[in-house]
Amino acid sequence: MTERVLLVVKRSSYGRFVEDEGDPRVARLLRRRDPSVARWVDAHRAHMATLDTTERALARLGVPVARVGRADVAFDTADATLVVTVGGDGTLLAASHNVGVVPVLGVNSAPAHSVGFFCAARRETVEAALRSALDGSAKRVVLQRMRVLVNGHVRARRVLNEALYCHASPAVTSRYIVTHAGVTEEHRSSGFWIGPPAGSTAAQRSAGGRVLPLQGADLQLVVREPYAPPGERYRLLRTLVPPGEQLTVKSKMRDARLFLDGPQREVPVRLGDTTVFELSDEPLTVLGLSRRRRR
Repeated sequence: MTERVLLVVKRSSYGRFVEDEGDPRVARLLRRRDPSVARWVDAHRAHMATLDTTERALARLGVPVARVGRADVAFDTADATLVVTVGGDGTLLAASHNVGVVPVLGVNSAPAHSVGFFCAARRETVEAALRSALDGSAKRVVLQRMRVLVNGHVRARRVLNEALYCHASPAVTSRYIVTHAGVTEEHRSSGFWIGPPAGSTAAQRSAGGRVLPLQGADLQLVVREPYAPPGERYRLLRTLVPPGEQLTVKSKMRDARLFLDGPQREVPVRLGDTTVFELSDEPLTVLGLSRRRRR
């Protein structure tokens, strides 16, 4: 079988708002060197230099390449042997929803400006990383993902980092009924995070959750800012959901949201809707990662 690489490329903030949209407000802020955009130009230059290095390396390796210009669009991996993402963790997460059994190599295009936990390569190491990915010698880490169903319909099978369940407005209390392992509670909170171990160093940890073994299979529920009336105590605030078990949530909100691996994948949840979270049967293979956590 001929090797074919799908190259999924982030569009930087500078690229989107200046080059693509010509946003006049952004242009004014850049001219004034406003701190809100002060790092955009350097990050864009670093990203483009890494992309150029990656494309040149692939050309030297003689591998057919199909380029995907944005990470949040759908693409087909049926005839690909490798997916390469150039950006940061957000790029890999967005792309991963299109990826089944094909391995992924993440390239952190601007390490001084972005987080790259899932990215094993950067500009200086990308050619060696590509070579080992293509010849089969790269280290492989299999990461579990999460499946999400709403009213019995599968809404996502490939959640790698986490889902955020909350009211559509951040100023409104999230109200829901949560059930796991025979325990049912009515919660009032700012919503909750739930996800597989790969995401436990991010939002789950920031909200008070545990850092789980990278190659574990438990899902972790972490409730944000719970409010329990005097005399009441919630049991399902920091909860692990082992393989074979489910966490079920019934909405008490007319206008709630599920955000899956970031803001691009948004699922509306209505009053009375039932959402189920469980381990997916579609893990993701990521190349070049260490099996040990970097804390």
